[in-house]
This record gives sequence, structure tokens and C-alpha cells, in this order.
Amino acid sequence: MNPRSEIHDRLAASLREARKARGLSLDGVAKLSGVSRSMVSQIERGESSPTVATLWNLTQALQVDFAGLLEGKPEPGIAVVRASAAPVIHGRGTGVQIRILSPAEAVGVHEVYDLSFQEGGSLKSDPHSAGCREHLTVVEGALRVFSGEEDQLLGPGDTARYPADRTHAIVAESGAARGILIVQDS
Repeated sequence: MNPRSEIHDRLAASLREARKARGLSLDGVAKLSGVSRSMVSQIERGESSPTVATLWNLTQALQVDFAGLLEGKPEPGIAVVRASAAPVIHGRGTGVQIRILSPAEAVGVHEVYDLSFQEGGSLKSDPHSAGCREHLTVVEGALRVFSGEEDQLLGPGDTARYPADRTHAIVAESGAARGILIVQDS
């Protein structure tokens, strides 16, 4: 079984378990999340790769943590997540691939993501909770970060720290780029 199908299986099982634990039908989740019943069903069967926005809507409706959907319980000792098994979200139409590096228990407190952008790729976000901040370090290429009405262009090694409790975005304007994003809630 390849890592992609393992990820789909874990995601499908986690969403199905969360839905059943809350006593919701597919229709109930569809109404709460705004995701169609057929799409919820396809995701739960592992037949569809949801977008970041779809996953976010489902996790909010089911009241489960976003990063924790793909992770099991932490084990004692040195926990290793091999590159091929790290949870990856492909933002369809956004030109961004998001690898989740932080453990499930860090969600909402200290989240870490490895972001890979195609040229023109963008990650646009609605405001997070009050006081939330993001820290973006560019590893390769150049990224423009927007927070509210402000923006800055970053090159390799540059780090931007900015409020994420307002509309914000990261854009690869001139070529492919990669960055590490840390999200810290207050």
C-alpha cells in the first residue's frame, strides 16, 4: 500500500469516527460544514482528496483538530514520522502543498507546517483567534506575506512574524518557493 492511500485511509477513518462519535448522519455533517453529503461520503470512503478548505470546514463542524486527523496516539521515546508518512494536504487550485510537522496535541497552541509553493501558488487564510501569530521562514525562493493591509517580500533565510488574527496570505509571486510556517495561538 502506498503512503498516499494510507493517508486517505487514516483520514477517512478519523472523519467517520468523529462523525459517529457525535451521532451525526452524513446529512447532518453536510448541513453543519457546508460540504455536500456526497463529498463527505466520498472522503469517508477514501475516494476523494479533500481540499484544505473542505477539511477545515469538516473539522470545524465535527469539532476535531485539523492536524490530528492523520495521527495516531503518541508513543513514548523517540517518535519518528518518516517523510513518506507525514500528513500532506494538497490545496487544489492553490498551488500549495502543506506537510504537517507538528503533533496532534500541539493543535491550537503551536503548529508547524512545511509549505511548498508552485509559481503563483497562494495560501490565503481568514483570521485565526485573537492574538494568534504566525512565523514564516523562507527556505527556498521568495514569498510575499500579507497581514491585514501590510505586506513584505521575503527571500531565503528571512523570517516574518505577523498577526494572524486578521486576513492574511502567503504568495509565491516569482517562481517556486518553500517555507516553514509556525502558528502560535496566544
